[in-house]
Amino acid sequence: MKLSTKGRYGLKAMFDLSLHNGDGPISLKSIAERQKISDHYLEQLIASLRKAGLVKSVRGAQGGYMLADAPSKITVGDIIRILEGPLGLSDCVLEGDPADCDNANYCVTRVVWKKIQTSISEVVDSITLQDMLDDYEKIGNNKENMYYI
Repeated sequence: MKLSTKGRYGLKAMFDLSLHNGDGPISLKSIAERQKISDHYLEQLIASLRKAGLVKSVRGAQGGYMLADAPSKITVGDIIRILEGPLGLSDCVLEGDPADCDNANYCVTRVVWKKIQTSISEVVDSITLQDMLDDYEKIGNNKENMYYI
């Protein structure tokens, strides 16, 4: 399983917002510059995250975007599912809407895919933006340093 740029860049943007949480609205331009993401692509990602309620926008000259909730309440799984869709290595174990398969009741590879999918879900749902902030500090970074995740 490989995440597309939607998931990877969306997580970068959300981390950036969490790192600057409490600083007021953050412009897309500043996020795009720090994270090396095109402004246009970032607009698309943020629109999906805003529609899902993970970020909120502030209009005006000093406007921008902010997290809609505390970093401790937003998981990596929340972000990835919004931008990538349901998790799953195979259509037969796709979260929410697995594909019908005539062999499902006796397919040993389906059992493997399901175990992997369950493990991935448990991991991404257990990591919050706050956990990422804590890890970021542990490795010696701070808000003033240039950073890329």
